[in-house]
Amino acid sequence: MSESYLIPATDLLFEEEIKHSRFISFLFHCQSVEELKCVLTNLKVEYPGANHYCYAFVGGSPTDSINIGSSDDGEPSGSAGRPMLAALQGANIGEIGVIVVRYFGGTKLGVGGLVRAYSSGIKQAIPQLETQLKQIRYPGKLVCEYHQLKDVEHLLAQLDVLIEDKQFTDHIEIHFAIPKAFKKQLNLDLATMSKGLLKAEFEE
Repeated sequence: MSESYLIPATDLLFEEEIKHSRFISFLFHCQSVEELKCVLTNLKVEYPGANHYCYAFVGGSPTDSINIGSSDDGEPSGSAGRPMLAALQGANIGEIGVIVVRYFGGTKLGVGGLVRAYSSGIKQAIPQLETQLKQIRYPGKLVCEYHQLKDVEHLLAQLDVLIEDKQFTDHIEIHFAIPKAFKKQLNLDLATMSKGLLKAEFEE
């Protein structure tokens, strides 16, 4: 499995007219069908009275085959949602959703025409989409003394570690998420810093 992948950094709107129908493609960061439905609700307010609001999303990595979905929203079966999903999967971008709003212009496109129309905007918009690299991180924890905390936090920051929780008792227990590439390095650096007293534990 890849340890990193691209995700959308911003939203993007792309509009085109095909045989008098308006196709408005909205691409955005999306990790679940619940997030997608929130965006869908907002778009229905922003673009009222459209004939169709078709969607597709890939909620995890670009190769995720479980957290995905699509909808034809009343268009002929397989003419909108599935081609849209295929266009997203072909882009090699993860955590991405798209909603295509269609205002019917009076000319029927046929199933083949719809397949091309619903995927066209996505394919044209993807190269314009700003992306950022997402590191896949793994959970871990370490326990340190109060006087060690500043140095430990500095070290974690250098290794692109996200601190998720700190519990303060007679010690400090730090829960974090770390890129796989830095797991070995963290314990080497901790050992050097603390003369072998500190060691992180990782969950697999």
